Amino acid sequence: MTRKEESEYNNTDFPLTPFSKVTTEAISWNESMSETNHTMVTEFIFLGLSNSQELQIFLFVFFLVFYVGIVFGNLLIVITVASDSHLQSPMYFLLANLSLIDLCLSSVTAPKMIADFFSKCKVISFKGCFAQIFLLHFFGGSELVILIAMAFDRYVAICKPLRYTTIMRGNVCVGIVAVAWGTGFLHSVSQLAFAVNLPFCGPNEVDSFHCDLPRVIKLACTDTYRLDIMVIANSGVLTVCSFVLLIISYTVILMTIQYLPSERSSKAMSTLTAHITVVLLFFGPCIFIYAWPFPIKSLDKFLAVFYSVVTPLLNPIIYTLRNKDMKTAMRRLRKWNMNSRIKS
Repeated sequence: MTRKEESEYNNTDFPLTPFSKVTTEAISWNESMSETNHTMVTEFIFLGLSNSQELQIFLFVFFLVFYVGIVFGNLLIVITVASDSHLQSPMYFLLANLSLIDLCLSSVTAPKMIADFFSKCKVISFKGCFAQIFLLHFFGGSELVILIAMAFDRYVAICKPLRYTTIMRGNVCVGIVAVAWGTGFLHSVSQLAFAVNLPFCGPNEVDSFHCDLPRVIKLACTDTYRLDIMVIANSGVLTVCSFVLLIISYTVILMTIQYLPSERSSKAMSTLTAHITVVLLFFGPCIFIYAWPFPIKSLDKFLAVFYSVVTPLLNPIIYTLRNKDMKTAMRRLRKWNMNSRIKS
């Protein structure tokens, strides 16, 4: 019965029968359910890493120590490179930008995760959730370009040393960093362009400790098959292609090192080992999260933690422990700090 027919029927002089009353109530109930089903979700709930109270206390202490290390370690690299005149070279300029991106990338998820260990209901607003997704892909895309730029810098330094100062000029390095941030922005916008307008009417539980696109779009009240393909094509293919390009680049560099004098080759090898380690730590989790066709929830959680908390801490450790110039510069910075305190 249409609304018009129902209205005409109700306006007649005949009384409503029990059947017509049931029909009217059914129509009213269906309309109310339709309105409820299209009510937009205003917040998402994280299921977190564990339901055990004892384990959550341990994880709180563990990740708090890690995050403090991330902040101080990466800030130390940025301050050291900025303040030491001996480190004013393209390699260290790019390294400082990598540390800044790592600090920002970790700060998108780690503080919220740490605070949620003492929350019974781990809630994030709808806008806050998509802000997390935007920033994760923004800083992740920027770091990807910085790592490629660092590989190019080492390629020029080792394979074309006479042209290094000509190719890696100051304005070129600034341009590379600008391209890195711009690429991260475009990548992030392209990821959210379609997802932000998806209808979310429940459920609203995200089986993780932070919002990420593959998990959030599964909660949409519509078919997201095409969007899943877009995410794989955008993040997955971009990550895999960049990883293959980096592996090829470092293979060429390693082959060139074999023909260098022993002193130069050992120093170059030490630097390259640090670079390759960082590349593996960054791209390994990304490939499994965004490109692996058979996701495993428990593994995805572990890799997400590794990607957002562990890797940003390991990067400064790797670069400082394996780099003599960085260790020397930090000793000079510490002496300068102690002398300034004595004078004051």
